[in-house]
Amino acid sequence: MRPEREHIAAPDLPTGIEWVGAAPGSMPELTAAGPALVHFLDFAQLNSVRTLPYLVEWDSRYRELGLSTIGVQAPRFPFGAEKAAVATGLERLGVTFPVAIDAGRELWHAYGCEGWPSLFLWNQGGALAWFHFGEGGYRGTEEAIQIELREIDALRNLPQPMEPLRPSDVPGKMVIAPTPEAFPSESWERPWVAGEDGEALELSYEAGGAYVTAEGGGEITVDLDGSSVAPVAVAGAGLYTVAEHPAHEQHDLTLRPAPGLRVWSVSFAAGVP
Repeated sequence: MRPEREHIAAPDLPTGIEWVGAAPGSMPELTAAGPALVHFLDFAQLNSVRTLPYLVEWDSRYRELGLSTIGVQAPRFPFGAEKAAVATGLERLGVTFPVAIDAGRELWHAYGCEGWPSLFLWNQGGALAWFHFGEGGYRGTEEAIQIELREIDALRNLPQPMEPLRPSDVPGKMVIAPTPEAFPSESWERPWVAGEDGEALELSYEAGGAYVTAEGGGEITVDLDGSSVAPVAVAGAGLYTVAEHPAHEQHDLTLRPAPGLRVWSVSFAAGVP
């Protein structure tokens, strides 16, 4: 959405912050050259991961036309502050734009983020032009990017905005809220460890899909409504798809992780009726 007041200036990037990819320079330098898109995420958090295909495509479409795209990894779990884990997770998700690791949430607080993901578009000159919290708003965000690029060159030929990648992304589409995220250890501060805290996780949910945030290496055997489905292969910290459905559905889920696998959360996506 558009900011309520004009001339909100972009907070600068802290010196000494770690980057996955080449450090992009200061915000004044970036916004002197053109608009800059700053996207706060966590590579193992469901809502963040679902937005990233749009960010990757916008970066590809508009980088050469003057848009700078920056990610900010704001960790939810301890592994999210480890550069090697972040780099591997972002590579798996196809992210090639630079991503800062905001381990102490310094940038998160400076920007006034309200959850994962949080997105801010700064115009050429460094004033806030557009922001969005959470999933959705993709068409509006891309149209805002194009408006800022036309401020640089009003006659440039720009593509049609992306088509929605999933039914729940269609503007104005009704979606049903999913079952809340589950923390098997009953705390987001420590994982549930297979073999130490139990052999299996059993959950019932209503959603358009189920996903597990896990750490380690090995396989998770999955039963859906009492029948075996494809297992989940965990290869490092990240978010892994357990099941996806064409609409909001009700299911009983049993996960049997390999011994030693660490399960941080099981999350659920909104589905269409």
